[in-house]
Amino acid sequence: MSSLSRELVFLILQFLEEEKFKETVHRLEQESGFLFNMKYFEEKALAGEWDEVEKYLSGFTKVDDNRYSMKIFFEIRKQKYLEALDMHDRAKAVEILAKDLKVFSTFNEELYKEITHLLTLENFRENEQLSKYGDTKSARSIMLVELKKLIEANPLFREKLVFPTLKASRLRTLINQSLNWQHQLCKNPRPNPDIKTLFTDHSCSPSNGARAPTPVTLPVTAVAKPSTFAPLGVHGGPFPPPPAAAAANANGLASWMANANPPSSVQSAIVAASVSASSLPFPQNQVSVLKHPRTPPNTFGMIEYGSSDHEQLMKRLRSAQSVDEVTYPAPPQQALWSLDDDLPRSVACTIHQGSNVTSMDFHPSHHTLLTVGCSNGEISLWEVGMRERLVSKPFKLWDMAACSVPFQASIVKDSSISVSRVAWSPDGNLIGVAFTKHLVHLYTYQGSNDLRSHLEIDAHVGGVNDLAFSHPNKNLCVVTCGDDKLIKVWDLAGSKLFNFEGHEAPVYSVCPHQKENIQFIFSTAVDGKIKAWLYDNMGSRVDYDAPGQWCTTMLYSADGSRLFSCGTSKDGDSFLVEWNESEGKIKKAFSGFRKNSTGVVQFDTTRNRFLAVGDDSQIKFWDMNNANILTSTGAEGGLPNLPRLRFNKEGNLLVVTTADNGFKVLANANGLRALRAMEARSYEASRTLEMKVSSSAIGTSIGPVVSKVERVDSPARPTPILNGVEPMSRGIEKPRNLEDVSEKAKPWELTEIVDPTQCRTVTTPDNLDPASKVARLLYTNSGVGVIALGTNGLQKLWKWSRSEQNPSGKATASIVPQHWQPNSGLLMTNDVPDNSEDAVPCIALSKNDSYVMSACGGKVSLFNMMTFKVMTTFMPPPPASTFLAFHPQDNNIIAIGMEDSAIHIYNVRVDEVKTKLKGHQKRISGLAFSTSLNILVSSGADAQLFFWNADNWEKIKSVALQLPAGKAPQGDTRVQFHSDQVRFLVCHETQLAVYDANKMERMRQWMPQEVLSSPITSAAYSCNSQLVYATFTDGNIGVFDADSLRLRCRIAPSAYVSPALSNSQTVHPLVVTAHPQEVNQLAVGLTDGSVKVIEPSEAEKNWGLPVPVDNGTENGRTATSSTTNTSEQPQR
Repeated sequence: MSSLSRELVFLILQFLEEEKFKETVHRLEQESGFLFNMKYFEEKALAGEWDEVEKYLSGFTKVDDNRYSMKIFFEIRKQKYLEALDMHDRAKAVEILAKDLKVFSTFNEELYKEITHLLTLENFRENEQLSKYGDTKSARSIMLVELKKLIEANPLFREKLVFPTLKASRLRTLINQSLNWQHQLCKNPRPNPDIKTLFTDHSCSPSNGARAPTPVTLPVTAVAKPSTFAPLGVHGGPFPPPPAAAAANANGLASWMANANPPSSVQSAIVAASVSASSLPFPQNQVSVLKHPRTPPNTFGMIEYGSSDHEQLMKRLRSAQSVDEVTYPAPPQQALWSLDDDLPRSVACTIHQGSNVTSMDFHPSHHTLLTVGCSNGEISLWEVGMRERLVSKPFKLWDMAACSVPFQASIVKDSSISVSRVAWSPDGNLIGVAFTKHLVHLYTYQGSNDLRSHLEIDAHVGGVNDLAFSHPNKNLCVVTCGDDKLIKVWDLAGSKLFNFEGHEAPVYSVCPHQKENIQFIFSTAVDGKIKAWLYDNMGSRVDYDAPGQWCTTMLYSADGSRLFSCGTSKDGDSFLVEWNESEGKIKKAFSGFRKNSTGVVQFDTTRNRFLAVGDDSQIKFWDMNNANILTSTGAEGGLPNLPRLRFNKEGNLLVVTTADNGFKVLANANGLRALRAMEARSYEASRTLEMKVSSSAIGTSIGPVVSKVERVDSPARPTPILNGVEPMSRGIEKPRNLEDVSEKAKPWELTEIVDPTQCRTVTTPDNLDPASKVARLLYTNSGVGVIALGTNGLQKLWKWSRSEQNPSGKATASIVPQHWQPNSGLLMTNDVPDNSEDAVPCIALSKNDSYVMSACGGKVSLFNMMTFKVMTTFMPPPPASTFLAFHPQDNNIIAIGMEDSAIHIYNVRVDEVKTKLKGHQKRISGLAFSTSLNILVSSGADAQLFFWNADNWEKIKSVALQLPAGKAPQGDTRVQFHSDQVRFLVCHETQLAVYDANKMERMRQWMPQEVLSSPITSAAYSCNSQLVYATFTDGNIGVFDADSLRLRCRIAPSAYVSPALSNSQTVHPLVVTAHPQEVNQLAVGLTDGSVKVIEPSEAEKNWGLPVPVDNGTENGRTATSSTTNTSEQPQR
């Protein structure tokens, strides 16, 4: 069925729902297999209508389709069997066993025997695994939780769980548009035509003289109902999963693997940019995808528009010139952006490396620290902000005797060797280097210019073509591939953990990735084959042909939700495509390449929005949501035919190789500001030396040139002198004087936001009761709403909706959100005890925004976020719950901090505390999981940090906070992990601190002082972990650089609190939270029950400039004599 026919079914479903044809709706859902109505499925399952449940399921899957489907049917039939046993209906139980459960015996005979054995028991609860079985109602509810997880994970249900976003009565609207069109084609149109039938085309009967066409007032509009269409699916409520959330599902790879008949090639799904769409040699529906990439807003994946009917319709519409085409809306922009502000296209400087650059990579958190690998085997470490080479390491064998005989023979015969890949580890502590002959080198980075040899591996026979880091089994490892057709995984001691065989040609690239708790590796070979591997010895799970069937590289977007590949065919045709992970098919092909490239194009992604490719001596940019090229730049010339390029993690800098053995640094507006701030300090340091040599600089040769740095801000300015060596100049240039750098030589200053006009602020309507303080505050994971929990136990939700002013529908300080409630009018109200003054509110949100869990001195309540209904309650006091955290890999497992200082590891599904962690002396005030280290960090009101193994829940270590002299160990302590999942932020009323969870020791500390001298109430990382937002009891908000904990911006209460309230010293933020996608957006909950969302002004866009780490000041003021804050801040 074509995509337009599929959409017609959705329109009919909407019409049937509006007309209350309930049974017909569900029959069409089942027969078409296009929409699985989770709500209807739940109703039938809870009612025990098992025949209807299985009949409805049969429209979407069969028992033996895949392991998810098998598990779904097994759970249903097992429940039916147990209910028969519970009613002591042995005859029915035997019938179910023989008729329904027998099919599973071929897959698990032992399980079938155990189920059969239940017939012999007087009460099946005597079986240990079924001892927790309650009554029928609760058992069905527990089963449904499991079924929903299985259905959502099943690739056969992908894109079938959410009804597309449609305006009310969409089918009627289309009919009206058609009739209007027919009426405009009438030779003698009447002002008020009488439309009596839809079975034939409309035509006005002749009259005395023609009249001008007028829109038809149709009788059918009288039937169109004003009420909006309620989405059919259970996920169609207030939080439909966004494309990123859907893509982040762990079964993306699994669904590729589950594809029983994968196409031998996906070559037909893409097109070289030089070929016009009209001549493409692949099916018409895929051409339509490229012509009309129109994805409905809330569906995942690309919908293929195209059929002969569709083309005929479009021809008819085009023939009537006065009629607008009815088109499907393009995906809304995620946010408004500009090329200059967002894309790094301005050349900041040119740096001479001295040898051909073959690979580059930026440090994951120090955004101007660049590693460069060269064709002569040398690697260098550059601080591009200072234009300074920190370290240079020429190639050197560390232990010839430990190398293999083939390598020794090869290196003796030909000593030349080149770097094929350099890469930073995710924590920024290691650099991996792959060489074109056998070897991999690992260096440890200790900061500044301290780069030490760590490990040498004779990894592959022939060249090592790619290298990457991964975390199988929570341990950092190195993944390599080579000319020997192998992929290998190594631990940091050099032991080989896995050896993947299966490629029939040299392996060109590897792309390790993790989806939820599934870790895997994509690999590509020079024969164009793409394979995927789990960390086991079961062989490859995927075998597809890459576009062009030659050299291809694969990359995920920064948030891991979208997969892209880029490469070149042997004929020189280049391809850049996005993949649909759920099906293993090309989702989108990007156009704009030159034909007949002489090598392989390289690419990179940034900010979940842009793609960049080096092609035709240019850098070409694409928006991820648009197949057409966005823009390109030649970077002022000097680029090779196929330049290599790399973004930094913030996306404000881009490095690109040059044809003369160097590279250029390009920046966007933010990047230029940051570089100029660094350059100002560099200029001050070198000014004296520069003035001494400026008179004799021209025409003088001072030894060998170490680095060539060309400033391009002004063609008349000479370059600064670096490392005591004058750079080579392109021409005679005037010496730079103080006036030339007056802007850049200004000392860094703390940004102070004191007036409402200096920032954007919005207050949520219908706030909490003024007598109730906002104790906890969260953004939804989709970024479209905020949830506040008050000290009175009431939770409120505010949402932003899509509009012309807010096309992304995300939270923004420019638009007032709506207080959201279900139609039932229910409130999310927690169980609150009578003596609630000392209650500690706590809250946690599931990853898919479906459930929120909270408590306020009483039982923990699990709320459905669409209906606000309480799904279940648990953990009644005493002791009361004081902190909640979902396990990152299993939403059924919850870590619950208790008032009595214990931590309960609780399984919601079986309503059981699995274990209790003890060690703290006072109540638990913070819990945070690290997915990469597999640990739980807890904090308490005793000012202690505990580290727990998340596998066996054993205590690893405890650390006490360093408090000011005389300060008692008390007060809530909160913890939050950095995005690298290694460092974490600690917030206590006396301090902010950053700890290394791997070493379990403190790295940085900041204590209230000077402009921010009041106690701290709350702190949170920004979404990219580059900033820390902290709130204080005097109403101030501090914005800190996360790495150094140096204050870069202060937001005074006068900027966001109304004058009437600002006079009262009692109004201040108790909690702060950061938007999950917008770096510079925060929300605060105040003591008066209000919630404020705050962003920088449109003009500034950022909270100040990065703080110089070597300007001799602290927090924008002259450093005081106190060493409390500086002793823990080693300079990098």
